[in-house]
Amino acid sequence: MLSFAIIGAGRIGAVHARSVAAHPAARLALVADPDGEAAARIAGSVGSSGVRSTTDVADVFAATDVDAVIVGSPTRFHVPQIVAAVEAGKAVLTEKPVDLDLARVDECLAAVGDRADRVMVGFNRRFDPGFAEIARRVADGEIGALEQLTIISRDPAAAPAPYLVGSGGIFRDMTIHDFDMARFLLGEITEVSAVGQNLDPDIAAIGDFDAAVVTLRGANGGVATIINSRHCAAGYDQRLEAFGPLGSLEAANHTATAVRFNGRGVSGSSGPYLDFFLQRYEHAYSAELDHFITAIESGVAPSPSLRDGREALVLADAATVSATTGERVRLGAPVSA
Repeated sequence: MLSFAIIGAGRIGAVHARSVAAHPAARLALVADPDGEAAARIAGSVGSSGVRSTTDVADVFAATDVDAVIVGSPTRFHVPQIVAAVEAGKAVLTEKPVDLDLARVDECLAAVGDRADRVMVGFNRRFDPGFAEIARRVADGEIGALEQLTIISRDPAAAPAPYLVGSGGIFRDMTIHDFDMARFLLGEITEVSAVGQNLDPDIAAIGDFDAAVVTLRGANGGVATIINSRHCAAGYDQRLEAFGPLGSLEAANHTATAVRFNGRGVSGSSGPYLDFFLQRYEHAYSAELDHFITAIESGVAPSPSLRDGREALVLADAATVSATTGERVRLGAPVSA
């Protein structure tokens, strides 16, 4: 049984705590957060006795009963906490992004060296049952060579302004999940073109976009289109379509029920999309944890890797440049923004 510590007692820490508590090969030992009440609340929420809480993150790295660390702290703390955990001999599952600065990610990779195969980046959408099935069927050649990939990702509403100010912008904060999904299905990306939209004056005032459309060209000739928005009246809009010469595969939105109403004034009516990522990707978080545990126990490198985290950030930086300058960015040269 793998013993876990969680750093960060926010909403994502609570999600991971539930996943660990529900997994038969895992136990939660410790929750760390500067907010002691929040840490204690999550430690006490999993229904297991003996789960400790602390306000000192150093306790995680010193704990002899902790095998693996889940890093769910604010992004600026990820790199030092990843490095400290690896140096303490622990496996790491870190939330995305690894960092907002590509140079810092490279410093992290250099610091952990050949121990990078003990670190997994939490691009949990790879583990969504529908998306994962599409990836398997594309890999099996069911639709032939992947020609076009369409990813739609819209939030119900924008996050609070204080969060957005420090988020690194829509491409590093929101689209980065979609960049990883595009690489997961399409392979390496050679070209990025992005258009940002300023529909919300408050978000424009902080120098960010609240919507965007990105086009990615793959090395194999396939093209991905990513459509993002910080708002969606119908709820959390998450769709994916893979298209090839032999057909297409589509993952539709999730609603609370599969029942649809047909009547005189409306047909095909159903409930709204699920509220947010905590509901929509609940199963993905569980599958992500299961993959991490299986990989660590088997002695194989988990995926997505730190290198995958780096490459997604490269695409986010390129999209930022493209949306700001109006120029298409060809990869292979250093990206700066």
